[in-house]
Amino acid sequence: MSELVSYQLNDGIATLTLTNGKVNAVSPDVIDAFNKALDQAEQDKAVVIITGQPGILSGGYDLKEMMKGPQNALDLVAKGSTLARRMLSHPFPVIVACSGHAVAKGAFILLSADYRVGIDGPYNIGLNEVQIGMTMHHVGIELARDRLRKSVFNRSVINGEMFGPQAAKEAGFLDALVATPEELMPAALAMAQQLKKINMNAHTKTKLKVRKAFLETLDKAIELDKTTALS
Repeated sequence: MSELVSYQLNDGIATLTLTNGKVNAVSPDVIDAFNKALDQAEQDKAVVIITGQPGILSGGYDLKEMMKGPQNALDLVAKGSTLARRMLSHPFPVIVACSGHAVAKGAFILLSADYRVGIDGPYNIGLNEVQIGMTMHHVGIELARDRLRKSVFNRSVINGEMFGPQAAKEAGFLDALVATPEELMPAALAMAQQLKKINMNAHTKTKLKVRKAFLETLDKAIELDKTTALS
């Protein structure tokens, strides 16, 4: 499928693996590759598992692209936000197997999935935008507001607090944890096999009904972010 996002289909389960350098930076090309992979998964009518390289799901947006200029940064964030919205409305279940660190856009990938499993290890998960001098974008705020526990929302978004896997699960970034890296993909595949048994027509219609107001909020936020400075 792509050197940036590999695609493997097996028994009705599509595994998308992000492989872009040591921090799995999310660039425009990576997002294009993700969209192509999701297109293929729809054609294959497959449950989706998204994962990264050992030790890291993603360290966030490609900073080289962000530093090219304000418009480049706005365009990349808008592109990434549209991908998040697509994941949230995908017609088949989307699982993320978090292979390690998930920072900034990496954490937003977690917040855009239907089920998230991670590894209980020395990993950082969270939204560090304010730590690196970025004003949190509107879509990011709304994703965090909807998916994180209210008690940690301000700490995460406003303070840029990072969490270990156990705390990330309590916060709402993850749904489940495994003890070792070797257990991650088996756990994700077991959940995918379980989700394959549900009625996908009912799943799609219910997902869109449940998230209708939220998706409309994201649409408005995407438009607002196109003209709002990030610095």
